[in-house]
Amino acid sequence: MFTLKKTQILNAPINKVFPFFESPENLEKITPPSLGFIIKTPKPLEMKEGAIFDYTIKLGIIKFPWKTLISKYNPPHLFQDIQKFGPYKKWEHTHEFFDMGDKTKIVDTVVYDLYPSFLSKIINSLFIKQRVEKKYLIIELNHRKNF
Repeated sequence: MFTLKKTQILNAPINKVFPFFESPENLEKITPPSLGFIIKTPKPLEMKEGAIFDYTIKLGIIKFPWKTLISKYNPPHLFQDIQKFGPYKKWEHTHEFFDMGDKTKIVDTVVYDLYPSFLSKIINSLFIKQRVEKKYLIIELNHRKNF
């Protein structure tokens, strides 16, 4: 099992930041184009605990279906999505938001695991870890453009 934790501070209050992040449509806008991220769930999309969203995502040259479940939803402080179906053995992404007055601190924690288990450390170090970290760096830069 692997964990990636990223923290960023945006120059906007939590009441502006959280609504942007909770919108699945915005995830499609800020995800790097190389991931081929497309929302398949018919719109309008409603963020709430128990909501399920279908996407496609590209890893390398292969497109994968991806289904996520919103397992926790506590606006404007937290939401968590978990992979119900997709390319990872496990994917659990927790988004936390901390009010800092005119700024907002965001902590993203991703806990993930890979198939096959006996090769997961090698696959992660050679391919996945750098892709996930790069994806979050690009997303972080895209967040800053919106605030």
